[in-house]
Amino acid sequence: MQAYIPDIAIVITTYKRQELLRGLLQSIRELEVGPAAIVVVDNEKSSETEAIAAQFNVERYVAMENNTGGAGGFSRGVAEAYQMGHKWFWLMDDDVAVLPNAIEELAKWTLKTDTDLANGIPISQTVGAFQPARRNYDSSFFYWQYKFSTKFGMQNPLASAKRVQSQPSTPINCLCFEGGLVHRRAVEEAGLPDARFFIYADDTIYGYVLSQYTKMLFINDYTLIRTRTMQTMRVGSARKLTPASDMSRYYIMRNRGYMANYLKLYRQYNPLFFKLGTAYTLAKELVRLFVSGSTADKRSSLRELRRGMRDSRAIKHDAQWHPYSKVCSLPHTEA
Repeated sequence: MQAYIPDIAIVITTYKRQELLRGLLQSIRELEVGPAAIVVVDNEKSSETEAIAAQFNVERYVAMENNTGGAGGFSRGVAEAYQMGHKWFWLMDDDVAVLPNAIEELAKWTLKTDTDLANGIPISQTVGAFQPARRNYDSSFFYWQYKFSTKFGMQNPLASAKRVQSQPSTPINCLCFEGGLVHRRAVEEAGLPDARFFIYADDTIYGYVLSQYTKMLFINDYTLIRTRTMQTMRVGSARKLTPASDMSRYYIMRNRGYMANYLKLYRQYNPLFFKLGTAYTLAKELVRLFVSGSTADKRSSLRELRRGMRDSRAIKHDAQWHPYSKVCSLPHTEA
């Protein structure tokens, strides 16, 4: 009897980080059990990146005409993998490497989902998305806020790190594009990632949208290791605060407008508590700016925070707003 191997397409979004991409592709090609396909979305449209993709025999290389951010890159990448007919889409940035036996670790979880679906169980009653554990570049556990607070519109900073490390799996309602694994049936229900986010909270909200249509689990099996070191300020025993650019500050605040509209869509929007969440988010960004040793021009950074808040309000009150699933439909193909 042939061993079960999940039909996984790895979807990578990259931008001006060729050496990191090379390292990731090398780690994938060294797997004893590899993916069914690799899709690379290049937001730089670089001939160097295209050459690297060709060197590693990537099944599909997509050069974007403009930088669409992680949100646009993964939206396009999922659409490409869907069109290719694969069942599972494993999403990852270019600054990670795949650990040995990663596919085998995922297979322990995807088998039940594939079996359930083959037996006619709907995607809403089985697990259609997983978030595997990751390691930091120093091999320590990488903490990720796995609970999205619909009341405040932010990931719960108090979600226990010890809990997810102490049990095989934990129910979640958000996702991270650094290792999130999604079944095509879940994508058919939820639609593509919303490219309008550009960066920040795009994966959180995509996971939240997915959670309206399928079950989701954090799994305590390591499949990725981060390969890029970052300056951080420790907050507690597991949490860290990383520096941000002015561009990030703008999107952190602006994208709360999209976040509010998705919460409204699923009837989970609370105006008062969402404002408190916005205040907390702003306070965190001010701490990041003034306390974490940032060398940014403080006045410029404050202008970007204000601009993001202004544009967020415009998005939140836009009567013409529609969820991305209504804006960009999936290509039609047989699985």
